[in-house]
Amino acid sequence: MTKIKICGIKTLKDALAAIDAGADYLGFNFYPKSVRFIEKETCAEITSILKKKHPQIKLVGVFVNLPVEEVKVILETCHLDLAQLHGDETPEMLESFSGKAFKAIRLTSESAETSVYPFLKSALSPALLVDAAVKGVYGGSGITADWSSAAELAKKYPLLLAGGLTPENVADAVRQVKPWGVDVASGVESAPGEKDAAKMSAFVKAVKQTIDDGR
Repeated sequence: MTKIKICGIKTLKDALAAIDAGADYLGFNFYPKSVRFIEKETCAEITSILKKKHPQIKLVGVFVNLPVEEVKVILETCHLDLAQLHGDETPEMLESFSGKAFKAIRLTSESAETSVYPFLKSALSPALLVDAAVKGVYGGSGITADWSSAAELAKKYPLLLAGGLTPENVADAVRQVKPWGVDVASGVESAPGEKDAAKMSAFVKAVKQTIDDGR
């Protein structure tokens, strides 16, 4: 079953709507330059409720080039299950989280294996997130990733596919890449940082329909 992560949650209302739509994972963005940035105090208020009402939902913090110790404090404060390292973090930094973090890779056809391999020492699922390679942007660009390169990686590793996914194109993405999971942020928003309940439902429905059809 393809996992579904809805990222860039900023309010309890959006979190609950994402869960109602059928999300398995929720992402909270701690990159200050992102329109989806959330303060850790706000996140902690939301996640404390989610942990009680929806303990089955996995909660993920998205970080860009923060010191390891700072990330660990936020993980604990905000009751998060995993850290998504979306910057220029090293394999050594990833390893320091003892299986509670995975790396986001901005994939190009030239960089596929060489950029990914150093980050695949853990047996974590997802093993990595594949995003579009957009110069100067750490995710959330709305640009689709290199699906053909992602498909090759997905044959070997539990891969979370991100980058420009929408209710309209996610079925094609799942059929072509066959990822472990898909990750969406801007593709299910009515405005930057504001989730749209109908779009989230349509996104999840498209993924599940593709699975039911045997991809």
